[in-house]
Amino acid sequence: MANQSTGLTRIIKAAGYSAKGIKAAWQNEAAFRQESMTAIFAILIAFSLDVSLFEKLLLIGSVMLVVIVEILNSAIEAVVDRIGSEYHELSGRAKDMGSAAVLLTILLALLTWGMILWSHFMR
Repeated sequence: MANQSTGLTRIIKAAGYSAKGIKAAWQNEAAFRQESMTAIFAILIAFSLDVSLFEKLLLIGSVMLVVIVEILNSAIEAVVDRIGSEYHELSGRAKDMGSAAVLLTILLALLTWGMILWSHFMR
């Protein structure tokens, strides 16, 4: 059944669904908890660094992107697990691709942090 809510009611309901999703990820996904705690720590470090506002945005955005992609990966895994527990090549492929997306995002964050820190502190 389609959601008939509009305007502010729809936004409030969407925020509630989002909160439920974050809570579910926190309760059921160790990787999400680890990456979230790492992101909080990294954001605190980013705010303490003497870099430009744009560079702070890049540092914070890169670690937030890791958390976002981890939630998407967890959603893929939940859907695949809901379909069935028996092995299927496509199910394995979907989970592997989600995991690869998280890895590539982590590498992007590391590259971003490395380049910004290198340009400011290793000259």
